[in-house]
Amino acid sequence: MMSLISLKKRLALPRTSWQLCLLAAIGGAFSALLIILFTLSIKWLQQIYTDQIGDYSTLDMVSRFHLPIIGALLILIFARLTGYQYLRTGIPFVLHRLRVAHGIMPLRNTLNQFVGTVIALASGFSVGREGPAVHLGAACSSYLGSWLRLPFNTIRTLCACGIAAGISASFNTPLAAVIFVMEVILREYKIHIFIPVMIAAIVGSMITQKVFGPAHALEYFDKIQLTVSHYPAIIILGIILGVLAFAFNRYLTLLIKHSSTIHIVPRMLLAAFITGALGFTIPYAMGTDVSAVNFSIANEQSFQLLLGLLIAKMLMTISALGLGIPGGIIGPILGIGAIAGTCASTIVMHYLPSEHLHTDFALMGMAGFLAATLNAPLAALLTVVELSHQIEIIIPALIVITSSCLTSGQFFGNRSVVIMQLEIQNLLYREPPIEKSLQRIGVIGAMQENFIIYDELTPEQLLMDEELLQSRDFILTKHSSSGENLSWLEINTLGEQRNIIEHELQPLSSQATLAQAYLSLVNRRQGAVAIYDKHQDDILGLVTFEQIRQYLLEGKIDS
Repeated sequence: MMSLISLKKRLALPRTSWQLCLLAAIGGAFSALLIILFTLSIKWLQQIYTDQIGDYSTLDMVSRFHLPIIGALLILIFARLTGYQYLRTGIPFVLHRLRVAHGIMPLRNTLNQFVGTVIALASGFSVGREGPAVHLGAACSSYLGSWLRLPFNTIRTLCACGIAAGISASFNTPLAAVIFVMEVILREYKIHIFIPVMIAAIVGSMITQKVFGPAHALEYFDKIQLTVSHYPAIIILGIILGVLAFAFNRYLTLLIKHSSTIHIVPRMLLAAFITGALGFTIPYAMGTDVSAVNFSIANEQSFQLLLGLLIAKMLMTISALGLGIPGGIIGPILGIGAIAGTCASTIVMHYLPSEHLHTDFALMGMAGFLAATLNAPLAALLTVVELSHQIEIIIPALIVITSSCLTSGQFFGNRSVVIMQLEIQNLLYREPPIEKSLQRIGVIGAMQENFIIYDELTPEQLLMDEELLQSRDFILTKHSSSGENLSWLEINTLGEQRNIIEHELQPLSSQATLAQAYLSLVNRRQGAVAIYDKHQDDILGLVTFEQIRQYLLEGKIDS
C-alpha cells in the first residue's frame, strides 16, 4: 500500500518520470488496439456492399440514396438503447470533459462514439475518423488512470497520451498527433506532458504499422514540383481558403445552434436525406476524404465538375456534423481543402502549365484549409508533411497556411471550429488562470504528512501543554467546538503570546488537484483540507491554504 501511495505522490507532481512514461505507453497501446478494432469494423461493414473500400461510386444511385438513411436509423436504434443524452461525442466533448471531469469519459458516450461512428463512416456520411480517435483514445487511457485511482492531473496527462496514440494509430502520423494534442487539445507546451505524449504516439503508430503496414494515406502523391513562380498563386489560394474556412465554420455552428431545439431523430434523418440526395448524383462526395481526393486528382477534371464536388462536400459535411451524426471533422476538412486546391490548379494551369500541379495544389489546399478551420497552423503543416511523406512541401505549405490563417482570423474574426462548437453548445472548456496552474499538481504530492490526531483536545488544553506547543506536527482533534468533523488546531505565536485558531478540515480525495483544494479554501483564505485515500477516515495528510498561496506567489510548494 505504501509503495502505491509513493507512486501516486510522484505522479502528482508536474515532473517527467519513468512511471508516467510507462503508463503512457500502456494507455497508448490500449488506445491503438481499440482504434485497430474500430478501423477493421468499418472495413468489414463496407466490404459487404462496396467493391472497393470507401468508393461509393460502385453502388447504384438508389443504393447511394438509401444507405445513409439506413445508417441513420441504425445509429438511432443503438442510441435509443444507451440513451439519447449520451450521443454527445467527438473533440468538443473531450475538451469539455477535460474541463469538468479531468478527461474521464462516460462509458455510454464512448459506446455511442464507437458504434455510431462505425455505422456513419460505413454509410457514406461525410465525417472523419479523427474525432472518434480522439474520443476513444482519451477514454482508454483515462479509464486506466481512473481504475488505478491516480491523481486527476495524471489522468489528464494520460488522457492527452491516449488522444495522441489514437490519432497516430488512425493516420500513422505520430509527430502531427503530438502537435495536435498540444496545439488543439491542451493548448500548452509542458515538458512533463510532452515526453509521455510522444511515447504514446510512437506506441500507437508502431502497433498499427504491424497490422496495416507502414504506408501513409497520401504517400502515393507525386513528388512536389512547386517553384517560386507558383508562390503568388499559392498566396491567392490561401486567401480563398481563409474565406472558405470562415464560411464553413460559421454555417456549421449556425446549424448546430438552430437545430439544437429539434429532437435528435428528425435531425439525423434530415442529415441522412441530404447525404443520400447529394450522393445520388455526386457519389465522390460521400465518405471521408479519400474518395473525394482520389477523384479530384486522378484526372484533369473540369473546373465546373470540381466546383460542384466542392459545394456538395461542404454541404454534406456541414449537414452531417451540424445535425448530430457522430464522427470527426478533420477528414472531411482535408477532402474539402484538396478539392479547393485542385479547383485552383485548373485555373493556374492556363498560365503556368505543370505536370503535377493538381496534386501539388491539392496538398496546399489540405494544409491551408485545415490550418484556418482549426486555427492550428503547426498541426496542419506536420499533418500534410507526414501524410504525403515529403519534406519539400514545408516552404509552400507555410506560405498557404499563413495567408489562409491571416485572412480567416484577421479579416473575418474566424476561430477554431472546435472552440466555436463548444461555445455554441454552452459546454465549459475554459479554465481560470489560477485554476489552470493549480490543476498541474495533485494534492497527494503536496500534502503535509506530519500530523497527530487526538480524540479529545480543546484549544485551552493545547495552550497548557508546552510539549505539544513546541511540536512541529499538525495537531488535529476529532472532538472540537466546530462539530464532529476533524479540526486543525493552528498555533499562532506573536511575541511571547500564543493563541489557537481552530480550523474545521474539509475532506478531499487523494485524486484531487490543488485547484480543488484552492476552491475549498479560497472563501476563508486560511485553514487546510484533509486528504484521504479511499475512506474519509483514512487521512493521509493535509494541504494548507498557505501552501497554495506560496505556490501561486513563488511557483514552488513545500510538502
